[in-house]
Amino acid sequence: MMLCLGTTPAVQRVMVFPHLVTGEVNRATRTLEGVAGKSVNVAKVLHALGEHVVALGFVGGERGAFLERCLEAGGIDHDFVHVAPSTRQCITLLDEATGSVTELVEESQPVEAQVYDELLARLGRRLDGSRALVMSGTVATGGPLDLYARATTWARAAGTLTVVDASGPALEHALEAGPEVVKPNRLELAATVGRQLPDEAAVQAAMRELGERGARHVLVTAGRQPTLAFDGRCFWRIAVPTVQAVNPIGSGDAFTAALVSRLARGDDLGEACRWGSAAGAANALTLLAGEIERADVERLVAGIQAERL
Repeated sequence: MMLCLGTTPAVQRVMVFPHLVTGEVNRATRTLEGVAGKSVNVAKVLHALGEHVVALGFVGGERGAFLERCLEAGGIDHDFVHVAPSTRQCITLLDEATGSVTELVEESQPVEAQVYDELLARLGRRLDGSRALVMSGTVATGGPLDLYARATTWARAAGTLTVVDASGPALEHALEAGPEVVKPNRLELAATVGRQLPDEAAVQAAMRELGERGARHVLVTAGRQPTLAFDGRCFWRIAVPTVQAVNPIGSGDAFTAALVSRLARGDDLGEACRWGSAAGAANALTLLAGEIERADVERLVAGIQAERL
């Protein structure tokens, strides 16, 4: 069993336009409704890759109920804490003429402090026998910044693989608990170490610093640029396959999911990153985030190299 923890899941609407013009009336030719948020995207991809998953977090209102129904229809288990604020909605606008993607993100609303205790209690009951815990996204507004650190400490005590895909204070606190893997992008890495990272050598130095601060493995993604990985001794550079992207939103989450799946099976970091890169590219082929086809991942991974530096 793998656990996906995140406090800000979302209902996702994707609208496709022949040509999007700001300040004008635009008519969508296609609209899709689904569920997302980083932790939910990870859960969906892990499920598509054949893993047993449980999604944990907060849901509220009709949108929250819709999110739960969607996961159940997809065969994904969940253990959400119900809260008063409604689950947020995010909207993706796809412009077919230019290929541009515009994301409209509704911020999460604060929840009462005691619901975090309930969330951690549910996590604690699930840790026994779990193979991995993936902690994704920002902590909901007003929540404890050490949430992922506390969860990491509990998971490590249970012998569970821990992965943190977050930024800012949530990541900085989590480093103190010694997670197995952290996965910032280049901008998030620069913010964490407090300096500009103008070239690959600077990025590698910053990755070593995160290792010294507690992370065993450090991964740094950069959109279409190669991913860098560090296992405490060696660096890898992993290419991103070229695909005709439909919607890249959620590709980082797909990377995380496939990475975790392969690490839990015993692959080394370079090999796990090859599968992560393939899953990220497969996600970009779909309109809804996290709705990958396993066959696409298996096809794409064959052409991806992990270069040991």
